[in-house]
Amino acid sequence: MNSRRASFRFRLDLHSGVPVYRQIIDQVRGAIASGLLSVGDQLPTVRQLAVDLSINPNTVVRAYRELELGGLLETHQGTGTFISVQRLSDGEGERKRQLAQIVSDCIARAGAAGFTVDELIQELRAVSREPVRRR
Repeated sequence: MNSRRASFRFRLDLHSGVPVYRQIIDQVRGAIASGLLSVGDQLPTVRQLAVDLSINPNTVVRAYRELELGGLLETHQGTGTFISVQRLSDGEGERKRQLAQIVSDCIARAGAAGFTVDELIQELRAVSREPVRRR
């Protein structure tokens, strides 16, 4: 297993209001965009991810299926599920919607923890300057 994959872990927020399958999809997309996952990296099996996250395997199947239909994953019977050669290809509207959702969630969580938007922006800038291996 390479070191990038070792640092990528799925994390669910069951209180966010975002469906679990959507969180899995968004996290895979985010990991690809940030370089934590790249072409050829293997994802956990459906069963393993369901056990790790304590969720129904059908939820993982739904997320993986959507990612596969979108061209981001390839499933090879008997060997596993891998990041495919194709990259994120959503229309601009969908990309903007996803980013707006991420920003909204982030601002809400930061505000609930007592941080200002300026502090959040400052931290985002600091994190974006870190090498990929530390993210």
